[in-house]
Amino acid sequence: MPDRSPEPPIDAREALGRAQAELVAALVAGGEAPEGFDVERLRIQETALISKRRGVVARLRPDLVVLLGGDLAAEFDGYARGRPKPRGGSRADAADFAAWLAAKGLPPPGREPESPGREPEKPGREPGNAEPVRARRRPWFRRGLR
Repeated sequence: MPDRSPEPPIDAREALGRAQAELVAALVAGGEAPEGFDVERLRIQETALISKRRGVVARLRPDLVVLLGGDLAAEFDGYARGRPKPRGGSRADAADFAAWLAAKGLPPPGREPESPGREPEKPGREPGNAEPVRARRRPWFRRGLR
């Protein structure tokens, strides 16, 4: 049976918790780099996390991709740097980004941001129907076998 070390003291747990919170703040909320961490590497990771968020928002809101074109990366970077992802997840992030753009006056007049609660249509499903649309043709490997 392996040796079990005693539980770390409460102070050590609290110190670890504070260090982890500082690291997360540095990565996603524009916080200062914790002591002992390479500032440049943290900025690289922060940029990668923002890029990942931007990709998800682009998939959820292709209208914003079309609207912004080549400026999407710069605009999303301006929105996301120093701003953690909202509690509602990626859909809330996309809605917040659209609202942030609207506050800057970027969407064309008359264009309302999509509601964050609205589920986009899923390919292969008819609107209002939970069942997938059934193929009307035989599978490719059985088409000539009748």
